Amino acid sequence: MAETFRALWIDKSSGDHQASLTEKSVDDLMAGDVLVRVEYSTVNFKDGLAITNAFPIVRQYPMVGGIDLAGTVISSDSDQFKAGQRVLVNGYGLSEDHFGGYAGMARLKSEWLVPIPEAFTAAQAMAIGTAGYTSMLCVLALEQNGMTPDDGPILVTGAAGGVGSVAVSLLAGLGFHVIAGTGRDSEADYLKSLGAKEILPRAELEGDTRPLDKERWAGAVDVAGGKVLANVISMTKYDGVVAACGVAAGIDLPSNVMPFILRDVTLAGCDSVMAPMPRRLAAWQRLARDLNISHLESMTEEVDLAQVIDLAPQILAGKVRGRIVVKVS
Repeated sequence: MAETFRALWIDKSSGDHQASLTEKSVDDLMAGDVLVRVEYSTVNFKDGLAITNAFPIVRQYPMVGGIDLAGTVISSDSDQFKAGQRVLVNGYGLSEDHFGGYAGMARLKSEWLVPIPEAFTAAQAMAIGTAGYTSMLCVLALEQNGMTPDDGPILVTGAAGGVGSVAVSLLAGLGFHVIAGTGRDSEADYLKSLGAKEILPRAELEGDTRPLDKERWAGAVDVAGGKVLANVISMTKYDGVVAACGVAAGIDLPSNVMPFILRDVTLAGCDSVMAPMPRRLAAWQRLARDLNISHLESMTEEVDLAQVIDLAPQILAGKVRGRIVVKVS
């Protein structure tokens, strides 16, 4: 009899999108050349969307949720990986069209797997997860476009969330003057403990956008999109860079060409789902070198897989601070 394990199952067989905890076996898994025992996953904004169906993330039903996973290879038909090796996966369609990390086992394509850096445990790798890995992609985008601490302050929107918390810590550790944008005044002390020098109320970024506004920061990491991103761009200094990676405030961009033409502002999009492997490896290598582990621990809460469904609407409502690690098996 095949071994069974818990899985967060997203189904539409009754006509409505439903998420529930159930038991599955290896025989239920999708195709792949590497079988992994999943130890930890995490809860990202995108996971909240997939579980609640607030946005159509799931493209194939039924589906196992979880865009991240970390664990140990059980068996492999690939020369790249062997039994006992510690691996992680971020994105690549997990919980969209391939079973994700909210299950005790996962069968995956070997080209999706990243060896967990020696600096991290599996739990720490998921404390970072897609959110932290995306943060590093944004930092790399700022650096590749010439940003240095000498250029001036860097704004991080949604700073108390997962991407934002890691971005604040990373940028502060690299010597940048970080302005933390948040809609939660109560998180000011938390953000300063991660290295933020200033706190910017989110309300200052939610009004109608002017073609060009007062120059306030040299660059930014934006998780919001919508009016927030438009205002961030309009207040970016000459020759500045904005790394955009999220749509928490909307997918529209009510902006104009003036900041790009008259101030030479660069808008750099940062995708975590299908980023090529060399970029992923570079991001994880930099995380192993630059991320403050004590900051990571201070921003992380561990929960059981059974708690994830209840957490999904909370993360969409902006009520989750930092990172949530999910103990899967």
